[in-house]
Amino acid sequence: MFVKSYDEGNFLILLLYVDAMLVVGQDTKKIASLKKELGKLFAMKDLGPIKHILGMHIVHDRTKKVLWLLQEKYVTKILERFNMSKEKPVGSTLATNYKLNARHCPKGEKDKTEMRKVSYALAVSSLMYAMIYTRPNIAFAVGMVSRYMSNPSREHRPAAKWILRYLKGTSRVCRRYLFYDCGCFTN
Repeated sequence: MFVKSYDEGNFLILLLYVDAMLVVGQDTKKIASLKKELGKLFAMKDLGPIKHILGMHIVHDRTKKVLWLLQEKYVTKILERFNMSKEKPVGSTLATNYKLNARHCPKGEKDKTEMRKVSYALAVSSLMYAMIYTRPNIAFAVGMVSRYMSNPSREHRPAAKWILRYLKGTSRVCRRYLFYDCGCFTN
């Protein structure tokens, strides 16, 4: 992420991720000028206003100064990856009956080897990605299951699956950003 501030309080933000680039700013002339300069340095294609990036759908209403980030397709993809597409959705991020602790972690090599075959860490990492970008509401539950990524047990798996089931039922929930003259606020 690169940020350029101007004396009059305007700014430009250039976000780069592998071969994807996003330019954000308040002044469309400054954005156009930056794109022109970058176009002189390397081949690039301007795809216009952003609609999708890194598994997120972006909706921007400039008149209301609101931006929404949605990961519905990403949630669908991870549910399919972990064979959870047909599971029944749940209404809370983590059931109260899950008492996760280190006592459940496998002690013997046989149990540890068996649990390595399970994609627990991948499931938790997928949940973290959703949590960071659009779903801060699952942070506590993801924090609970992430404690056991290096040595998960059979007791920890249902908790991770529960969070996936919660995401299934709330896959259309999005993060909203409100833009004011002084910057951006989230809610």
